[in-house]
Amino acid sequence: MSMISAIICTYARYDVLRKAIRSLTSQTLASSQYEILIIDNTPNAENGEGAICKKEFSDIENLTYVFEKTPGLSNARNVGCKLAKSNFISYLDDDAIAEPQWLEEVLKGFNSFENVGVVGGRISPIWEIPRPTWLGDALVGNVSVVEWGGNLRIAAKDEWFAGANISFAKNVLMEAGGFSTNLGRKGSGQILLSNEENEILEFIRQSKYQEVYNPLASVDHLVEKNRLRRDWFRRRAAWQAASDFMLNPSSIEDQLPGMLDNFKNYLCSLPPIYRNIQGLYFKTEDSGLFEWQLSAIYANTALTLAGFDGLEDLENVE
Repeated sequence: MSMISAIICTYARYDVLRKAIRSLTSQTLASSQYEILIIDNTPNAENGEGAICKKEFSDIENLTYVFEKTPGLSNARNVGCKLAKSNFISYLDDDAIAEPQWLEEVLKGFNSFENVGVVGGRISPIWEIPRPTWLGDALVGNVSVVEWGGNLRIAAKDEWFAGANISFAKNVLMEAGGFSTNLGRKGSGQILLSNEENEILEFIRQSKYQEVYNPLASVDHLVEKNRLRRDWFRRRAAWQAASDFMLNPSSIEDQLPGMLDNFKNYLCSLPPIYRNIQGLYFKTEDSGLFEWQLSAIYANTALTLAGFDGLEDLENVE
């Protein structure tokens, strides 16, 4: 039986997938100590490039390549979890490259503390194009950059993990019921629903399992140029509001008055020409102002989803 299972869920990303797989075949653990599961969610993959990719790695004894026809990242992750033959499961994005010691350090995270439910690690960006000036440090988490510094430890309450590099005890995933298939991304990424990991993490917190951060369990993650666009971040903000509302509507509703104040303050801070819907979409190089614009988009989406009657007060904004 393997000590740990590394799972990559993929959708029509064979150019980057191959690099991710190779990083898993070069781990410091002996191949007998871990298994690799590839869950290919690409339509008709078994008759196309997926079949070619599977054949390329057919000589890797600890690798299993699976074609999964039901769409959705959450479903693919659940399929990988059910197939895993170990007690620990590490999820790696198909556009990430694991450091050679990744799985060894993940295991240290689980074995260094009692009752560990999840281990997260550092995610360093591979910028496909230079980082834009409008992308401030407060926003890089949107492209899964994670760097909390320090050493192996129980994670602080404000230290979050990202799905590009996250590992779970299999029994915890099973107890939580797996990933919600009504959350998470589907297909090519037009629908940016998220929070499937957050739902599991909230279960872990409520169940008193430990969350561990090990910076040495690190991966490099591609930040593609199509994500380094203001319009992608605006869509991301709106979909995050929808995801948060779906996950915990009562929590969002409690925050609505503050969101409304933030929204009005944002509009009032702009030149008169932008004190309308255009204020949510105008171009700026100022990272602080762009961050505020995104928070206004998030607020506007949440307020609309909730049908908040306080929105009527906006007619009084001059």
